[in-house]
Amino acid sequence: MVAAGATAAVAAPDGPRTTATGATAVAAPGGPRTTPGPCGYTATPDDPAVRPVPLPPDPRRTPDKGQVRVTLRTNHGPIGLTLDRAAAPCTVQSFLHLTRHRFYDRTPCHRLTAYPTLSVLQCGDPSGTGSGGPGYRYRDELPTDLPPAPIDPTGERRVYARGTLAMANAGPDTNGSQFFLVYADSALRPSYTVFGSVDAAGLATLDRIAAGGVAPTEEDPAPVDGAPALPVEIRKAVRHHH
Repeated sequence: MVAAGATAAVAAPDGPRTTATGATAVAAPGGPRTTPGPCGYTATPDDPAVRPVPLPPDPRRTPDKGQVRVTLRTNHGPIGLTLDRAAAPCTVQSFLHLTRHRFYDRTPCHRLTAYPTLSVLQCGDPSGTGSGGPGYRYRDELPTDLPPAPIDPTGERRVYARGTLAMANAGPDTNGSQFFLVYADSALRPSYTVFGSVDAAGLATLDRIAAGGVAPTEEDPAPVDGAPALPVEIRKAVRHHH
């Protein structure tokens, strides 16, 4: 998402991680365009947007209070999300911007994991390849209050609990459009921005998708990481204003 072909991903267990409103983004001398507000959304010309979308608004005072409801209407049922501005104001602002511009409409969720310590559905890349993004990146807003994962004797991993909504990335400060939905407690280093939660109906939808498993391939007839066996499409992402 910050370099051509970069993959925004959630790390597999023990594996490597594969403006004021209306203000004009400006390019630093010799650098890409960056919005002038506190979020500093930065264009990634080497990794252009999969779908045309402008840089997000970046007001001097980023909204950092309250919650926003968004529903992902999928071919398997609704996935209701509650976005938490206090936890990750720049992330929520970007997610709502992409929703408003219909970036997530008619997009696949390209990755399902079924490890004992990593159980997530990953979405947000209209290309379905795992390497597509919105043509910009922004900084992490990492959680500091996640409990230690009891299965990790090193104490490095934390519990991303069932129902967590978080950003996928390709390394520090490479957030873009890809996100993941946790359907069973997972143990991860706290390197992924948590910006909301999934409601009960959404978890029921995720459970149906997860029950289908990961699509087998010739190389791996029983995979635990790959495309969902039950193809998933976000038909429309809808923000609720009331």
